[in-house]
Amino acid sequence: MRYSAVTRVRARRSLFLWLLVSLAVARCNAVTSYTISLANPEQHLVEVQILLPEGTAQRELQLPVWNALYQVRDFAQYVNWVRAKDRAGHALAVRELDKSRWQITGAAGGAVVEYQIFADSPGPFGAQFNSHHAFFNLAQVLMYPVDARNGPMVVRFSRVPDTWHVATPLTALPEDNFSAESYDRLVDSPVEIGDFKESDFEEGGGHYRIIVDAESGDYDMEAIPAMLRKIAVAATSWMDDRPFDRYMFIYHFPRGPAGGGMEHSYSTAIAVSAEVLSRAPEVLTSVTAHEFFHLWNVKRIRPQALEPVDYTRENYTRALWFSEGCTSTAADIIQLRGGLLDERHFEQQLASGIGELERRPAHLTQSAEESSVDAWLEGDAYYRRPERSISYYNKGELLGIMLDLAVREASQGQASLREVFQWMNQNYAKKGRFFPDSDGVRESAEAVSHADLGWFFAKYVAGTEEIPWNDFLRGVGLRLAKGKNTRADAGFVASRNFDGPMAVAAVTAGSEAERAGLQTGDTILEINGKAAGQDSSEEMARLTAGDTITVKVRGRRGAERELKWKVGSREEVSYVIKDMENITPEQHARRAAWLKGEAQILQEEHPH
Repeated sequence: MRYSAVTRVRARRSLFLWLLVSLAVARCNAVTSYTISLANPEQHLVEVQILLPEGTAQRELQLPVWNALYQVRDFAQYVNWVRAKDRAGHALAVRELDKSRWQITGAAGGAVVEYQIFADSPGPFGAQFNSHHAFFNLAQVLMYPVDARNGPMVVRFSRVPDTWHVATPLTALPEDNFSAESYDRLVDSPVEIGDFKESDFEEGGGHYRIIVDAESGDYDMEAIPAMLRKIAVAATSWMDDRPFDRYMFIYHFPRGPAGGGMEHSYSTAIAVSAEVLSRAPEVLTSVTAHEFFHLWNVKRIRPQALEPVDYTRENYTRALWFSEGCTSTAADIIQLRGGLLDERHFEQQLASGIGELERRPAHLTQSAEESSVDAWLEGDAYYRRPERSISYYNKGELLGIMLDLAVREASQGQASLREVFQWMNQNYAKKGRFFPDSDGVRESAEAVSHADLGWFFAKYVAGTEEIPWNDFLRGVGLRLAKGKNTRADAGFVASRNFDGPMAVAAVTAGSEAERAGLQTGDTILEINGKAAGQDSSEEMARLTAGDTITVKVRGRRGAERELKWKVGSREEVSYVIKDMENITPEQHARRAAWLKGEAQILQEEHPH
């Protein structure tokens, strides 16, 4: 992207004026001011300037080692250089204390710190700058002054091309400047900069802004607000709460591998590949409902173990099964209430989720709490093997459904998962408190059901006992039936980290894949000519026995090779949810309330 000479002069003049104003503001109000310069899109280089107010002579700056994912990714690996000067322009000493922290000496009168950082990690969990757009999770590009993390912050974006715009939930100031009351609030606000399309709508007193970065022919801009309105109405009515006046949805629909969403207090960033969006638009609905409900569960109803955020090391919690998994449970309820999901598909999803858990041998050895603690290992291919781990998303969602049914049974239908979330919202979020991990969830469930549910948490949350699915489902007149079917088997197990490549976790002994030369640890680059990514599992699911599969891989020593073999088959246990025989009126009534996400006593009070 080229900038004219006039544009460069204006940029330098604007930057000089901003420097003078920011220094004055910083001196008077102890505000930390940032300027993010879109310096070099071709090389994905961003230049950052930090104006530190007056303070101690020695100041320390920290760049987070993790953000957006429960994985240490060491963003300092992308920092090319760091330098500092005082207000008179004299160079100050910069000392690297460790791989992600720097010390500035002679900063008593304030300082100007500058550094260059590479940004080319696509998707909602990254920071990317190129000639097309810029998207930032700001914790991945902005250092913070260790002694002023809780102080006010201002950020400005410079050298933004004339046709580009800035979208972020931060409080807007003139000249593409934005403010936040603290670093935590600043970096909880993603930024999209580019020639994006946007829409908005009002609903229930809230203003919703929609930002879309995609090719215009790859999505329907009219359909997205209609879907979002249903989600917003269903979620806020279910929680009987709207903890925001303004909320922003940032969507990316790239032509290529993509997937996932990242929650924030007043926004979410979501990526779905254009191909998946056209083939299965319900994927967008599901991930949106999940991320939107996070504005309560995780962002406000928050485990104590995650506070305060430690940007220098892992933050461990035993409650991700609830914070992530039960958010998926709530997302299902929101879609059911909004008419975006019907009973048949919900039951199919439930059976599929049970099958996913039951087919992982690790469900007998790793508890939901242990899976939560081990989230930091998800970047490792071996950890993702079926015999090593379960998913706190998968089991957590199932536990949310079973806890809902257990609360209904214990309270004779007078309480549900809705009351659990509302109790936690009232007694934790709205009182500025954080809940004590799984003990806090148990406390809440027992408070609304007026029953001892310790057995549930001991057996199925902290423990690894087999879940007696039919004991829970009986109350709503359903049962889980098992069968056997023959399915295609490519001869290997692969998994993909959120922002990393797909890797071979295991190769079946004696399979065609093994004979073709596929090895555990190989990085999968392509499957049948398509780049490996978030939707590759769907590509694999469409294979049938006898098909030829072509896989391009990179070995551990870096050599690439293309392998071909015939897909085999294997027998697998299948699961399906069915009606029980002779369903009673009470079971019918409880199921109807269950599918609305409401206690039975609320059916007439909250018709939908």
